[in-house]
Amino acid sequence: MNERVSAETVQERPDKLVQFPRETPPPAKLGPRTRAYWFIAALGTLLLVAAVAGWWSWGTSSPTQYTMAEVARGPIARTVTATGTVNPELTIIVGTYVSGVIQELFCDYNTVVKKGQVCAKIDPRPYQSIVDQSRANLAVAQAQLAKDKANLTYTKVRYERTARLMQTNATSQDAVDAAKSNYEQAQAQILFDEATIQQRQAMLDAAQVNLDYTNIASPVDGVVVSRNVTVGQTVAASFQTPTLFLIATDLTKMQVDTNVSESDIGGVKIGDPGTFTVDTFPKRTFRGKVSQVRQSPQTVQNVVTYDVVVSVDNSDLALKPGMTAAVQIVVDQRADVLRVPNQALLYAPSAVGSAGKGLPSHPASSAAGANEAQVWVLRDGRPTAIRVALGLEDDTFTEIVSGDLKPGDEVITAEQSAAANRRAPPPRLRF
Repeated sequence: MNERVSAETVQERPDKLVQFPRETPPPAKLGPRTRAYWFIAALGTLLLVAAVAGWWSWGTSSPTQYTMAEVARGPIARTVTATGTVNPELTIIVGTYVSGVIQELFCDYNTVVKKGQVCAKIDPRPYQSIVDQSRANLAVAQAQLAKDKANLTYTKVRYERTARLMQTNATSQDAVDAAKSNYEQAQAQILFDEATIQQRQAMLDAAQVNLDYTNIASPVDGVVVSRNVTVGQTVAASFQTPTLFLIATDLTKMQVDTNVSESDIGGVKIGDPGTFTVDTFPKRTFRGKVSQVRQSPQTVQNVVTYDVVVSVDNSDLALKPGMTAAVQIVVDQRADVLRVPNQALLYAPSAVGSAGKGLPSHPASSAAGANEAQVWVLRDGRPTAIRVALGLEDDTFTEIVSGDLKPGDEVITAEQSAAANRRAPPPRLRF
């Protein structure tokens, strides 16, 4: 209560001391230097707490846990991976020898055909007229031969009669020579007529061949996999034979044409087993063998590859021409060998200074031509390096040729620990 007391009130009550209330002074303000001191003190406290917490976490972190894998015996296969296309072993291209308009079609896609079966027919009328003309020319030549044969008989008789008259001097020598000349000309005419007949016969045969080629027939037994013409289409066989049909001889025997890089082709040989998958049957593995390693290189964007043919049985007709296949060709394989996972060869302890450095190792006698490496095992709870000699490897395992390992041993493939365990321990704090 801050009301002031009047003078009258003071005079009326002289015996009592009147105390006036004091006003509360405002709090003192901190200067800039004082605030800085407080801020530094708070920051130092936080740093001290963080350091103590870090030291405590280093001292109380969990021990390293290792992922182990068992050393065992089993098969190892080295493979070459490639991509290829599924094709029939033999595909026949059926074209046309003559030009003309397609008059009829007797085969379509997936038609099973026999050898000699007509699949298409070209309009035969132009070629039929040529055959008729050639046949008529042959008949003319044959008639001319018959006429000349009759003339030969007459000239022969006349020559013989003139020769007898010459013996009795009933005719002149000139008449005899003329009769002889006519007779020899008649003989030559017969030879000419016979050659003309052969010529006309050859022309007739050629015309007949062209006429027969108007029937497009299958040259083999098989299945039509492609048809490239329709009725009414004009085909021309002037410079390049047009492709009318593609006929696969046997769809139960297929092959995969793959492109193997030049770095891998050296290990591929005829008879190597191969497996592949197709997108249609992703869970099914088809098995075959390498039937050809073609010497012709193929260069695409400065990458050299070679065509390797893998033959496969297709009795169930599951494979279709043109499918894309992911192929694995086994170039080398061994059965029942001592092997370790590839991860064991890549592993190295993270804390080298405390775990791996200076630990005893067990050298192994290396086989000729084998690569040397080391794997890590646990000895008294600590990783210990063991030197081994390596042999064949694949995508999963590596063969151990020699070394201080036996079936049933466990090797380290990885370690699992806190992030602090993957660094060297910090020095202890001193207060």
